[in-house]
Amino acid sequence: MIIGAGRGSRLRHLTEELPKTLVPILGRPMLDGILEALAAGGFRRSDIVFVCGYKADVIRAAYPDLTYVENRDWEQNNILLSLLCAREHLEGGFVSTYADIVYRPEIVAGLVRSPHDITLACDTDWRRRYVGRSQHPETDAEKLRAGGAGGDRVLQISRRIPSESATGEFIGVMKLSARGAGQFLAAFDAARDAFAERPEFREGRSFQRAYLIDLLEHMIESGADLHKLDTHGGYMEIDTLEDASMADAWWRGAP
Repeated sequence: MIIGAGRGSRLRHLTEELPKTLVPILGRPMLDGILEALAAGGFRRSDIVFVCGYKADVIRAAYPDLTYVENRDWEQNNILLSLLCAREHLEGGFVSTYADIVYRPEIVAGLVRSPHDITLACDTDWRRRYVGRSQHPETDAEKLRAGGAGGDRVLQISRRIPSESATGEFIGVMKLSARGAGQFLAAFDAARDAFAERPEFREGRSFQRAYLIDLLEHMIESGADLHKLDTHGGYMEIDTLEDASMADAWWRGAP
């Protein structure tokens, strides 16, 4: 599952004609790297579902071998509801990924091997990428805290976690087994029933505008068992023009 319906307006002119995932980073569209990573986890092109929205015709023409689900309300909703546009493809378990990220292929392979029902990829070297990053500060990072007997159980996932208390940053890639997908969908239905008509779901956001991490945190607070898989770097998000300009240095490991 690739969640790629939004425009990426903070990339400005780079997304005037292209969907965000087709913006070239490290010499190729971000989507090419994501497909490579999914292939490392054993997924063929025919297995991949892309949730599209902005410039859907462009991405369909460029990658006709993927399966597409369209989020027609992408301007009004957010990542969580975008993913759920593809609900019929989720029930047997899935790996999902944001579409505006670059990461090592072995991350997906590691997630697929995880014995847990819900496993989130976590970058423990995340703060390095925020040095000199003015348009997307650390306060915007989807941080998580982990602990428990093995140190890998996710205890909290929120932008509001102080940086000094965070174990790492959720990179937007996760694996859910069939059982985990059932828990995820049940939690979504319960949260929708409880919050869809309220002005706020989590952290000042309505259910309509919820991020994926909002539901994951809601599940944690309800007792769900989520785990993390670490990557020590080998990941970056491209959200702004500044990010795009810094990408080569980030990937080479420069400060």
